[in-house]
This record gives sequence, structure tokens and C-alpha cells, in this order.
Amino acid sequence: MSDIRVLVVDDSYFMRQAISKILQSAGIEVVGEAKNGKEAVDLVSKLKPSIVTMDIEMPVMNGIDALKMIMKTHPVPVLMVSTLTSEGADSTIEALSNGAVDFITKKAGFKEMDSMKELLIEKVKSVGSNTSLSNHFIRKRLLNRMASKSKDSYKKAATHKIKPSAKESKFYINPKNRPNHYDISVIGIGVSTGGPPALHELLSHIPSNLPVPILIVQHMPAFFTKSLAERLDRASQLHVIEATDGDKLISGTVYIGKGGMQMSVNNHKRITITEEPKGELFKPSVNVMINSLVSAYGRNVLGVMMTGMGNDGYEGFREIDKQGGYIIVQDPSTCIVSGMASSVIDSKIANEVRNIEGIASSICNIFKISYIN
Repeated sequence: MSDIRVLVVDDSYFMRQAISKILQSAGIEVVGEAKNGKEAVDLVSKLKPSIVTMDIEMPVMNGIDALKMIMKTHPVPVLMVSTLTSEGADSTIEALSNGAVDFITKKAGFKEMDSMKELLIEKVKSVGSNTSLSNHFIRKRLLNRMASKSKDSYKKAATHKIKPSAKESKFYINPKNRPNHYDISVIGIGVSTGGPPALHELLSHIPSNLPVPILIVQHMPAFFTKSLAERLDRASQLHVIEATDGDKLISGTVYIGKGGMQMSVNNHKRITITEEPKGELFKPSVNVMINSLVSAYGRNVLGVMMTGMGNDGYEGFREIDKQGGYIIVQDPSTCIVSGMASSVIDSKIANEVRNIEGIASSICNIFKISYIN
């Protein structure tokens, strides 16, 4: 039995049983089940699970309201279980913006549940065993307790505890001078687990006069990337859209790769949305997008690798390095899951390793534009 303790929340008896059996088959302890958000809030305080799987649409109290209450009363990592619809996508993106660490799309029957088994286990294990993430939620609980005693204590603690440290972890850095603004023609960003809040923070610091376009691959299914783009557009000075086939790249515009499809850039500097190549595990894939940028722009690519599970993008970022481009990686200690960032750092091709605020600061410094506080 692992040290990960899970509370399963869903109004469907079938889903509660199916998720519990999947987790238990991997040696993960299920400490309780709840059939609505109110029960979930009560059981989180009572059972103190290390992670919660949370349905969205439930009677009495829905998953979004339960999530918000949990983040106020007893913050723990929450993995949303969403329907694969546009409405489910909107609710899931809202949940991710309110503290959920990730999501998984639910299936309708036992046979279909098999297809989500491996991903559910992998995500629960990755989140549940993430020491940095666990410490983050411990600090949040401490801050919440302090806030109930003294607003001044809360503000003091928040200043010193909740902000990512300006002094970042030590990693091997491939020494290289920062490029001049005229040496970079495009920015490519790869991100997965923990991506929506990380992208929200990153883009909120970059002004609208960014003189190059940004292309982002966030691992998400269909519907979800459109909702993500719309929410990021509202939160940023930059224009953020879900990319469509034939889009011309425009400075100051952020293009989110369409879920379930591949996004690339052709030699005419226009976006191509297609199902090819079909052999790729991820749709969209960071490797596909980054390799196309290197092919179209050569050494004039700035690659940014952020939080995410696995190593998608590793091969593409190696091509950026070979061509003489520039690479910034999110500090793994600030990632929800550090696999994608660590894969680039471990290959010794990262030119900078920084927290999210630091990444935004570096981008603004390169292009000589004002960082938004």
C-alpha cells in the first residue's frame, strides 16, 4: 500500500466504485467516498486525504463550490474528473483557475474505464508523491490558520512563504548570453499538468507590445483548449486564441494548439492544424510544434518548457539547441509535475532555469519591454 490517501467524490455510485477499484488495483489507498460537494468538504477535514478526485456536476454542492471551500478550509491537491463536453471544459478550466492541480476526463462504462485507468493512476501517483506540491499545500493550510487569527500575520506569512522564491534551485545551466531582441522571431512554449494556472501567471506579466508571436502546446483534449484560450485572453494584455488552420502569425498574439489535433508552422509562417503525424502520443504535441518552428525559423526560436508530466518536447528542444536558439525552463521545484522541465534540464541544454515570474522577466528583458507587476 502506498502513502497516497485518496478521497473519491462523485454523485454516481458506478463512478465512485470504478475510480476506487482502479486506484486500489495500483496499491493506492482510498480513504473515503463522497456523493456530493458538501460531503467532500466535511470528509477532507475529517480524513485529511493527500489528494481528492472531484466530480463537477453534483447535487447539494457542485465540484467547483466544493473546491473553493476546500481551498479555504483545508487545502489539498484536487484532481477534477470532467465530462468531455464544451460545458465540462468550461467548468474544468474554472476549477483549474481556482486551485485544482489537474483533471481527467471520465468515461461512461466499465470497458471505457480501462482506457483512463493508466492515466488516472499515473496522475494520482505523480501528484500524490510530489513533495514540493505537498509542501505548497501545507503552507497554504498554515496561512489559512494564521489568517483566522491575524490579518497582519497572514500578510507577513504570505510575503515570505507563498510566493515562489526569487533564489531558484541549482541546476546545470548551458552558459550562453541572452539573445538580442532581433535574434528571436517566435516563442514556443510546452506545458502539460499544472499548465493553466502557470500560463495564467506567465502571460499576465507580459505586455501587449511583445514584438513576436507565442505558440503554446498545452496537453488537453478537444473543447478544453478553446476554453483555456478564452480565459487566458481575459486575463492577459496579449491576444490569446485557439489556433486555426491557416492563421498568420501576428506579434503580440498567443496561439493555443487545438486539443486532439497537431499544431505546426509551415515555411510561409502560417499555422497548420492537422491530424498528422498520427503516430504521436500527444495531440497536440510539443515536439511537433517545436520541430516545425525550428524548421521555419532556424536559430531564431526561444523555447520555454514548463510544468508537465512525461518528456514531450525533449526532442524538439534538443533541435532548438542544435540550431543555436535559446531555451528557458521552469524551475522543477515550482512545477506541479516536473517531468517535462526536468527532461530538458537533464539533457544539459537549458540556458536559464527560472520560476514563472522569472521566465516572464527574462522574456521582457530580451525584448526590452516592461514587465507587468
